[in-house]
Amino acid sequence: MHAGTAADAPSAAVGAIDASVAPSGARGTTQPKPRPTTTDTGASAASVPAQLPGLGPQTLAQIPKNARQVVLVTGRGKNSPKSQVVLYRRTSAGWEAGATWPAHNALKGWTDNHHAGDLHSPIGVFTLTDAGGLLADPGTKLPYDQSQGFTIAGTGFEGEPLAGSFDYVVAINYNRRAGASPRDWTRPLGADKGGGIWLHVDHGGPTHGCVSLTQKHMKELLLTLDPDQHPVIVMGDAEALKR
Repeated sequence: MHAGTAADAPSAAVGAIDASVAPSGARGTTQPKPRPTTTDTGASAASVPAQLPGLGPQTLAQIPKNARQVVLVTGRGKNSPKSQVVLYRRTSAGWEAGATWPAHNALKGWTDNHHAGDLHSPIGVFTLTDAGGLLADPGTKLPYDQSQGFTIAGTGFEGEPLAGSFDYVVAINYNRRAGASPRDWTRPLGADKGGGIWLHVDHGGPTHGCVSLTQKHMKELLLTLDPDQHPVIVMGDAEALKR
């Protein structure tokens, strides 16, 4: 295990103001203006787009219709190991965005033809069904495998220590058997296509193929993901995701 993988290791309506006047003979008054609700503001309308921002028709078509949670990982560039992560929740109004989190991806960036050891993160849309880690379950609704098997040592590409990288992980269902522990080594597409692609704790540098977040953000992600909402991850460099 090394440097981050387990195998490669609608417009808003504005409320009208009611200016009713008191009966004749009384001093005229107006009723208080109602405060606009969050759905009555332009800012809110912008925060819940009908479609996920930055995604083209091919990418959107891959997102399952029943997915109500999307972890959107947008790489800074095709060859960059840096990216950002936003968790979106589908509402009746559209897609509501959470906070934007900094992240790392693979050393050499992104590919839509991932192979074991190529130091690229796979581009695509993948389901999220299983979690685990060295630390105890923080309270996620996903199946969670706590195990000493998530222990990792050594250093990353920039000399940073890897210890603690697998304190929390969420398996990305690229070339793996959904419904199994992240430590399961079944590779349906064959060993050459790699595997062990996870969301995990950031160690301060590029990964072999995974996406890494701070421990705080990984814990928040684990507490938010809900299998009843059929979460998926959409990941790739910005240009690739526009297809």
